[in-house]
Amino acid sequence: MREMTKTPGAKGGLIQRARGVHPPAHDPAYRTTVTRSPRLAPLSFPSGPAEETGPVFGHDLLGERDADLITNFTGEEAIGPRIVVTGTVRDETGRPVPGALLEVWQANAGGRYRHARDGYLAPLDPNFGGCGRCMTGEDGTYAFRTIQPGPYPWPNGMNDWRPAHIHFSLFGHSFGQRLITQMYFEGDPHIPLCPIVGTIPDPDAVDRLTARLDWQATIPMDTRAYRFDIVLRGRRQTPFENRPEAL
Repeated sequence: MREMTKTPGAKGGLIQRARGVHPPAHDPAYRTTVTRSPRLAPLSFPSGPAEETGPVFGHDLLGERDADLITNFTGEEAIGPRIVVTGTVRDETGRPVPGALLEVWQANAGGRYRHARDGYLAPLDPNFGGCGRCMTGEDGTYAFRTIQPGPYPWPNGMNDWRPAHIHFSLFGHSFGQRLITQMYFEGDPHIPLCPIVGTIPDPDAVDRLTARLDWQATIPMDTRAYRFDIVLRGRRQTPFENRPEAL
């Protein structure tokens, strides 16, 4: 993945990710990386017009309920703990990043995805599609409403479970500026037990993937709030996944 802003005066314009901060592409404890990871060293080459331009996405293309995963699938309300997720997207200097498209997808409250290949026995919620999108404002902030997802088992080991999480895809201002990560919830006991989380080399980086309960933003008798800030580059950057299809 490339970073979401251009390097001043650099050839090609897009910044390479700091790979030492992010999970390795190959980790035997995360079994699918054994077959998915590259067997040869990656090639480095400058980005060109195809990566540095388009597609352009604007606020006028957002639907009325795109940022409301509770109602955007059928118009009826989904079942589960209601939450709102807010945060700010910033660069390494702390400056907000406006106009970035955030796409999110997740399992339902029972831990099941609306996907043909999801074999978990938990029931599907007929009113929950599990995906949505929003854009950052001029101050770099974003917000969406959803149902808190549940944890789920996955066939990595004998009894491996994924912590409750929400996937994030961030698009900048060109085709090559897409970053993918996921957000966990503070206090989840599955986090230190997850083999995918275990691939992250820095414990502080795991902490940066964990959203905090934002009591001030909670709506009484309605919705809890979590805050998840994203830093694109630098020493405090948010870890990003190597492959978009990673669980």
